[in-house]
Amino acid sequence: MIRRVAFLSLHTSPLIQPGSGDAGGMNVYIDELARTIVDRGIDVEVFTRATALPQPADVEVTSGYRVVQVPAGPPSVLPMVDLPATVQPFADGVIENMRGEAFDVIHSHYWLSGWAGLVVKRATGIPLANSFHTLGRVKDATRRVGEPAESLVRIAAEHEVIAGSDCVIASTPFEADDLARRYRADPARLCVTHPGVNHDLFTPGSQPAAKERLGWDAGRVVLFVGRIQPLKGLDVALEAFERVREEIPDARLVVVGGPSGAHGEAELARIRERVDALRLGECVEFVGSRPHHEIATYYQAADVLLVPSRSESFGLVAAEAQACGLPVVAARVGGLAFTVGDATSGFLVAGWDPEDFASATAKILLNDDLAARLSRGAVEFAKRFSWEVAADRLLELYAGITAAA
Repeated sequence: MIRRVAFLSLHTSPLIQPGSGDAGGMNVYIDELARTIVDRGIDVEVFTRATALPQPADVEVTSGYRVVQVPAGPPSVLPMVDLPATVQPFADGVIENMRGEAFDVIHSHYWLSGWAGLVVKRATGIPLANSFHTLGRVKDATRRVGEPAESLVRIAAEHEVIAGSDCVIASTPFEADDLARRYRADPARLCVTHPGVNHDLFTPGSQPAAKERLGWDAGRVVLFVGRIQPLKGLDVALEAFERVREEIPDARLVVVGGPSGAHGEAELARIRERVDALRLGECVEFVGSRPHHEIATYYQAADVLLVPSRSESFGLVAAEAQACGLPVVAARVGGLAFTVGDATSGFLVAGWDPEDFASATAKILLNDDLAARLSRGAVEFAKRFSWEVAADRLLELYAGITAAA
């Protein structure tokens, strides 16, 4: 029986607000899973790298769910390129924290944590499950022209983590296929469990009331929610919106999220320059990152969500938006092809041509009957994504690998 689980999240903490820095869907995933698992009477400790001295070493989020800040390298936020050097000291800190404590399973998140998880597994004998959330080879296959390739250190570490984990957890069958084809992962140790949606928070609501809360007028709103970095495709969303404005002059684009990663600030500056060049300054709004619980209001107030990402293992933003009844226009890539119901909850677009995204977006904005049908379909489609189901499935997987060990 599983009584205690250790989550490893070296590069980002579930305490950090999604949409800022390196915090995104993975932060939500870890936090929601931890809360759901402790509701089953199972303790969860999340080990993350300490990034600021004033932070307490331990934070009890709720009864049975604790975040442990592990010193590893300078106590500051580090660029991703510097984090591999912190893997060994982070793993050593986790091992030290585990002394005298009985953990049944380790679940690491992202390749850096998986790398540390292997060290912890070898030292303690505790079974290891790993979720990558993104894969280097997949990102390389779809990255924007001119963007640097993922490091060879990352690719090598991913191969090592896949080979050494007792279970590799994919968010969708598409990610499982990538793991098998691109990394030759053993199918016997591949497990598919998709993330969920908090349906108490992300639920349909009155659009006029949501617009009023946000101070928006009655015009059509195209929404982008995500970290600002080349991977997320805000450049495509902006170019598509510029074309939408030709047909719908009163449309607005609202961008929720802040710069992320080594190229985030440069990407934001490039996008702002392009907004000025297109003379769209009065109809494009950058609101920065917002607390996760506030995002539902943006989904309820908007008319369509654009998700032109170049790589997504799942696409939590799309799932949460659909739960609010917001139609989604997304790239047909990775997990988005699983998370969005084409012509049911929105539209999937092959490639990243702004014309194609604009066409799909305008089709929704100009046809109230279609928009209403897709909105209803989005709510129904999103019902398949549940944190309760995800937690139950993961607990089955944990039990399986601990029994085998």
